[in-house]
Amino acid sequence: MDRHSDSPRPAPRRDAARGNRRVAVVLAVVVCAMVGFAFAMVPLYRLFCQVTGTGGTTRTATVVPDRTLDRVVKIRFEGFVNPGLPWRFEPEQREMTLKVGEQGLAFFKATNLSDRPTAGVATFNVTPGKIGQFFNKVHCFCFDAQTLQPRQSVDMGVSFFIDPSIADDPNVAEVKTITLAYTFFPDPDALGKGKAGGAGEQDTSAIQKVAPAERQTAALPK
Repeated sequence: MDRHSDSPRPAPRRDAARGNRRVAVVLAVVVCAMVGFAFAMVPLYRLFCQVTGTGGTTRTATVVPDRTLDRVVKIRFEGFVNPGLPWRFEPEQREMTLKVGEQGLAFFKATNLSDRPTAGVATFNVTPGKIGQFFNKVHCFCFDAQTLQPRQSVDMGVSFFIDPSIADDPNVAEVKTITLAYTFFPDPDALGKGKAGGAGEQDTSAIQKVAPAERQTAALPK
């Protein structure tokens, strides 16, 4: 009988424990990096779009065209929320149909589902991407911090039009439907700077000038 057969062998156990700790540390670092990336995504995305002109980058306009075309385009609206933000965010109308050059007005509703003040900032995307250069926003809430009090709901408006110069580009002649989507991400810095309650103070002066300033609202499906 081998007198060493019953001897304890702690080394493998220590190695396993050490390996488990290493795995836990690596996972923690990965999670922290993912959270940090989510917070950094908004300014990085904005900079990327401005520099490259990709991602369905739209234009900002201060003057509405003085002419419209017979061409009609359907605009669809979508709203998303990053999992780190306890909000419900959705369009108050799913779609609208406009003539090219006609100014449109759409509203989104955001609700803070938590019992504490929270802040978010939205990015946007227009698809198909090649249509972005013709999609002009007169007023928009994207890239501006929005802070909601507990259980508070606010309406956020965007006014826009499709540039009549779209008729001169054969590459977009087949486009009949455009999707405008917004995604809200957490913006904890806005709370730290004392911006609580700022969402209800959205500058709607540009929206109020839309003619006709009517909300094309449809009931959302349950």
